[in-house]
Amino acid sequence: MVGPGRRAATLQPVPEQPCLLTVHAHPDDEASKGAATCARYARQGVRTVLVCCTGGEEGDVLNPAMDTPEVRADLARIRAEELRRSAEAIGFAEVVMLGYRDSGMPGTEANGHPDSFAQAPFEEALERLVAVVRRERPQVLITYGDDHSGYPHPDHIRTHQIGVAAFHAAGDPERFPDAGPPWQPLKLYYSVWSRARIHATHAKMLELGLESPYSEEMLARPSQDERVTTRIDIRDTFHVRTAALRAHATQIDPTSPFWFGLPDEVARDVYPHEDFHLALSLVGQPPPGVLEDDLFARVPCVPSPVGRA
Repeated sequence: MVGPGRRAATLQPVPEQPCLLTVHAHPDDEASKGAATCARYARQGVRTVLVCCTGGEEGDVLNPAMDTPEVRADLARIRAEELRRSAEAIGFAEVVMLGYRDSGMPGTEANGHPDSFAQAPFEEALERLVAVVRRERPQVLITYGDDHSGYPHPDHIRTHQIGVAAFHAAGDPERFPDAGPPWQPLKLYYSVWSRARIHATHAKMLELGLESPYSEEMLARPSQDERVTTRIDIRDTFHVRTAALRAHATQIDPTSPFWFGLPDEVARDVYPHEDFHLALSLVGQPPPGVLEDDLFARVPCVPSPVGRA
């Protein structure tokens, strides 16, 4: 684990306009994983791009107030509109739909649908993502990690697989020559939902006399905290995460104590970070024992600075 208070270099300017590209499986994933971080970089002048691999057609309606036959019958269109509002709140410059159908969970009829992400030829899906990477030219790419034991959704697993493969393939001139001129991202991150965050939130709710939504089973789940290499301060953009979550009205119950059990002004100080694992880097690693505070740390600079939030 990294010692407290030690941080790597702050945001550095990079060639052309800095670009951060994040790859998610379904609408609403962009709100629950890294929304405040993307908002922070967008405010700093970084071009932020969201790739959403599926339309979320198989998602359950988790907000009782939205659970009506009319909503269920029109779920694909509604979730697309929710994604638009969420992306607007976060500040994404571009939203790219990779064009696949939600695969549902293993063993379901949706998982075998010919248009599902799970059934798509791997090379086809990879080429689609490589084309986006080459067009947008990100220095930093974020996707899901390689440990899916907590939530083995086929679309999350496939998102991880093509995200990692695209990091390598986008810069290879022999791969997918019709997908645009090669471009090599410099850093690949996995988003991490830290157990420390769960425990800190749980403790604060008990301290305030609130009923915690975190069961003993959830509190005891295996931790990935030892994999955290990078911790982004999101105090100034924590509220953006809340707005993005609320935009997904079919998926997020606005009364949910899991998402909204603490007021923003309390929650942002209880755990004022979003956590990431630096999986691959072509610009070196942070010094031993140093926790990065910037996804663009060590990325080559140009003279004009990028402002900080």
